[in-house]
Amino acid sequence: MSSASPLIRVENMIHRYTMAGESMTILKGLSFTIEHGEFVAIIGPSGSGKSTLMNMLGCLDVANEGDYFLDGQEVRKLSDNKLAQIRNEKIGFIFQNFNLLPKLSAIENVELPLIYRGLTYKERREAARDSLIRVGLEERINHRPSELSGGQQQRVAIARALAGTPPILLADEPTGALDTKTGQEVLQMIRELNHQGHTIILITHDLEIAQQAKRIIRIHDGNLVEDRRNDQ
Repeated sequence: MSSASPLIRVENMIHRYTMAGESMTILKGLSFTIEHGEFVAIIGPSGSGKSTLMNMLGCLDVANEGDYFLDGQEVRKLSDNKLAQIRNEKIGFIFQNFNLLPKLSAIENVELPLIYRGLTYKERREAARDSLIRVGLEERINHRPSELSGGQQQRVAIARALAGTPPILLADEPTGALDTKTGQEVLQMIRELNHQGHTIILITHDLEIAQQAKRIIRIHDGNLVEDRRNDQ
């Protein structure tokens, strides 16, 4: 589904870090757009800048220079509280290592971000249950992470990302901790979520995984070196 304006617009994004008194430029003037409903893979080797870019797109950090517009809002001008609100409402995060709290059940992990929305207990519980049903874990909702396989834990993480119905799913190496078969199942689920209308941004170093996306943006040494449609 397209929109009059892109969901994401990045213009000349530059970001530097200072390490041991020396300034290092990590992102070197990146510019691109992502439309509503796209499935984009951002690929690059370790140290290429793709993780820094992910932090920018996920509003976890703000670039030193350039512009980033998310759904029409200029991110650099937003307060920390507003950035936190955007992360909670517009972006669902899926991490390589799941980032589940070990003492909480699956349903408690999924409903945790919804607490910050001000939802009642009943509303949170219903949304979390529905989200776990979407990923096929209705019979595991009361299990803790230690009682689940790696694939099931990643499904819980996906359910947590989905529970707040965010328009964007930002997946950082989502199959990195999984075996090949389970990883393919998770990628299939991500493709299905894209078909349902979610905008997917997949961060990876693996070209085979990137090929699952409909568009590939390649980052190398902080530069955007390729941006192409992927004819699957």
